[in-house]
Amino acid sequence: MAPIYKFKETEMNGFTIDFNDYQGKVLLIVNTASKCGLAPQLEGIEGLYQKYHDQGFEVLGLPSNQFHQELDDDKATSDYCQMHYGVTFPMTKKIMVNGSEEDPLFTYLKNESGHGRIKWNFTKFLIGRDGQLIERFAPVTKPEKIEETIISALQ
Repeated sequence: MAPIYKFKETEMNGFTIDFNDYQGKVLLIVNTASKCGLAPQLEGIEGLYQKYHDQGFEVLGLPSNQFHQELDDDKATSDYCQMHYGVTFPMTKKIMVNGSEEDPLFTYLKNESGHGRIKWNFTKFLIGRDGQLIERFAPVTKPEKIEETIISALQ
């Protein structure tokens, strides 16, 4: 079993997200922020989720206020993302992506990618069906630019 499957996160509604449930799926993990200038990417990410979900593609959004661009509470974040960008993929409670309080998932992803610090919101990590990191994408990389990599991972 790949180490990523040992993680658990808490969804905004309080339910536990067990990464074991992602075995055999392609997973895009994104640190999000509702008030970031890159937030319109949520619409493109949702589009990819809708287009490829039936083929085994999953998305997990992890809101972070690390860069002071997230709303104060999880419900407000959830409502905002649904209302403005049509987000239906799971989103977790707010996390930190850097520093002494960073979420262990992000410690793992940063180590696996060979790159350190998360520089901004919307850093994306694509995990293959085998649980291994395929690629880390920069915050400015638009969702449509990673579609071919997703398609390859799904095959």
